[in-house]
Amino acid sequence: MRHFILLCLSLLASTTTLGAGFGILVGEKSHLDFVSKQMGVPVNGKFQRFQAELNFDPLHPGAARGNVVVELASIDTGSAEANDEVKGKDWFFVKNFPLARLEIRSVKALGGNRFEIRGPLLIRNVTRDIVVAATFREENGLGLFAGTYVLKRLDFGIGAGEWGDPDTVANEVEVRFTLALRPLPPARAATSASPPKKK
Repeated sequence: MRHFILLCLSLLASTTTLGAGFGILVGEKSHLDFVSKQMGVPVNGKFQRFQAELNFDPLHPGAARGNVVVELASIDTGSAEANDEVKGKDWFFVKNFPLARLEIRSVKALGGNRFEIRGPLLIRNVTRDIVVAATFREENGLGLFAGTYVLKRLDFGIGAGEWGDPDTVANEVEVRFTLALRPLPPARAATSASPPKKK
């Protein structure tokens, strides 16, 4: 009987773990902002349309996988003229490259609710492997990923011609984000509870 009780408790703990994954984006509670500098003056902006597909269990971060896709034409710099400029050929060239995509290939726990996210970032058909610092917390039934990343725009060919001079527009752009995630259904969360199989 004792062994049976222990087995039941083990199965209950396993079931609880499988239901702990997060990954359904809540758009109205999420944001993707940035701060650039022009002639040393900070310029704030944001992207208004982006999607995320994640499978993240804070108890099993190493099994996390996902994608974040940003519609670059949704950029808002606070100026209609500037918005038109950065959508053009010298900048994002949204006609040819409408999306930016981050593929989340690994998440490493650093302790204290801090995590390190790694994966390739694609912008303007240029891919660079990046590392993003983030925190995660649960609040009101949601999982909240928040963090920052310093994007070096010239690595992706963002800003050509006169805009290629970092003394005019800084090469470093600070990206700030919060992704609010609803819990996944148990069937989907089960994927994040087990490490991916080795081929």
